[in-house]
Amino acid sequence: MGGDFLSCLEQAGRMGIFLGACLASAVRPPYKLNPVVRQMHFIGSRSTFVILFTGAFTGMVLALQGYYTLRKFGSEGLLGAAVALSLIRELGPVVAALMVVGRAGSAICAEVGIMRNSEQIDALECMAIDPYKYLMAPKFIAGILSMPLLTAIFDMAGIVGGYLVGVTMLGVNKGAYFQQMYASVVWNDVEMGLVKSLVFGLLIIWIGAAKGYFLHLERSGGFGAEGVSRVTTDAVVLSSVAILVWDYLLSAIML
Repeated sequence: MGGDFLSCLEQAGRMGIFLGACLASAVRPPYKLNPVVRQMHFIGSRSTFVILFTGAFTGMVLALQGYYTLRKFGSEGLLGAAVALSLIRELGPVVAALMVVGRAGSAICAEVGIMRNSEQIDALECMAIDPYKYLMAPKFIAGILSMPLLTAIFDMAGIVGGYLVGVTMLGVNKGAYFQQMYASVVWNDVEMGLVKSLVFGLLIIWIGAAKGYFLHLERSGGFGAEGVSRVTTDAVVLSSVAILVWDYLLSAIML
């Protein structure tokens, strides 16, 4: 138990130093736009379809469940407000982040892990190229910028999906759907979703990149294909848990 505890402390310290070095590299000149754009294309643009798809069906099931719950109290007109608030404050940032973890976070961890495995990161250091600035900083900037945009797309797709089910299929008044949404959603709700998406973007890139970067220091053995698959699985699980934990913490702070 003592060895496991000390190992967890050591890993936490490594990841904390890694985060500080990456953030410092991200704000230190020179600034290069092309690597950031490439990473935004990988993390953001290529995640758009899955975000649209899951967002639409999340809004549809929210509208379906919400309608039959609100109908018991004769409050079907509040369906738009219920769908919008649920998406903007909670489900949008959380589900979008979980989708990005599965699509981009795992790929980043595997990519960095393979680079560590094949000694490409060591080669960069031998050539006096800072791996934090060259490899990690563009990923951090792209992840932090992409997540709010993906969350906004998720929210819009969910609202449209809720409209299709609530108004088109179940007969809720169209004016009431949008009017209640307009009356209920305030800037604090949007701000909460924005802050959560920024934090989740940072968590996804941080955990995925750090797990791959420190592949060779894993106690259970890090080299080879098995090591890469193990740290990738660990990164996905840890990122998902961290997202849910920070979702609660941010909600408790901002409510």
